[in-house]
Amino acid sequence: MKYCTQCGGDLEWKVPAGDNMHRYVCTNCGFIHYQNPRIIVGCLPVWEEHRILLCKRAIEPRHGLWTLPSGFMENGETAEQGSMRETREEANASVTIQSLHTVFSIPHINQVYLLFRAELDNLDFYPGPESLEVRLFKQDEIPWDEIAFNSVRFSLQRFFEDLGTGNTASHTHVSSFQEQPG
Repeated sequence: MKYCTQCGGDLEWKVPAGDNMHRYVCTNCGFIHYQNPRIIVGCLPVWEEHRILLCKRAIEPRHGLWTLPSGFMENGETAEQGSMRETREEANASVTIQSLHTVFSIPHINQVYLLFRAELDNLDFYPGPESLEVRLFKQDEIPWDEIAFNSVRFSLQRFFEDLGTGNTASHTHVSSFQEQPG
């Protein structure tokens, strides 16, 4: 950042009074520009308790690889609403949110994933503009070598580990810099 979004003044990179982190602070009006992590929301859309809907990406990053329907949360929506919106946008699928399944933090790229376990309302789904293909997979059918992001792999692994155990607890993970993004 070079200029203040409030008044257009120059910015200085410093620790503001009463804070403990560097921030961009306007030298003219004193406005503090906070930069916070981006929230990615999405679903593990489930059909018949053991089949998961995946989307083959039509966009970068990871074009042509499989992912769960997810994307950036928008202002003015809840995490659940964003998850359902992303599922509609990427797979034209309608879901009912069941519970929070995964919190996956990626500090080195300032992202936090919130993935919800959800039931598919019906089998009326098809690729949206960001997907080449959408398909239901059983555990032994998942193309594990073609999963786009570690956050998706982690969520799928925990989902299948939980099958039959009755575990409905959320799973958390903090990604290290060496892991594949997302």
